[in-house]
Amino acid sequence: MDEFTNRVFAIKTTSKQERTVADNIKKAIETGATDVKVVAIIVPDELKGYVLVETPESLARIEQLAEKVAHARTVVRGETTLAEVAHFLVPKPVVSGILEGTIVELIAGPFKGEKAVVKRIDAGKEEITVELYESVLPIPITVRGDNVRVVDRGDSP
Repeated sequence: MDEFTNRVFAIKTTSKQERTVADNIKKAIETGATDVKVVAIIVPDELKGYVLVETPESLARIEQLAEKVAHARTVVRGETTLAEVAHFLVPKPVVSGILEGTIVELIAGPFKGEKAVVKRIDAGKEEITVELYESVLPIPITVRGDNVRVVDRGDSP
């Protein structure tokens, strides 16, 4: 690769400190504590324990940066391309993985703490329609997909 091509490096972090590491890298750059050039910092939810850094710099320079940042452990050897990590940049719908018949717990709203059975999923609006599990009279309730937690998928025999 030539010196003007951006590379993506993965920095291993202390558990649950990904956001802190990203903020500390940003702060180090803004305050001039480091002269390492960083184009982007990515903290994907599904990649626990890692922060992705896009930069035109070499591995050695990113290792120097990681040494200066609290909770940054090491830089994973080798580099990757933006195309290889592009799937982390596309948000997943909050209703993905929820199917009809799934038992969920409502985690927000007036029915918080109640268990319910999923009756219908509207992926476009990211809403699901549920019926309360222990209700005498089944009343359909439509809630946002991020207001539920999956308890039982119902696919076990």
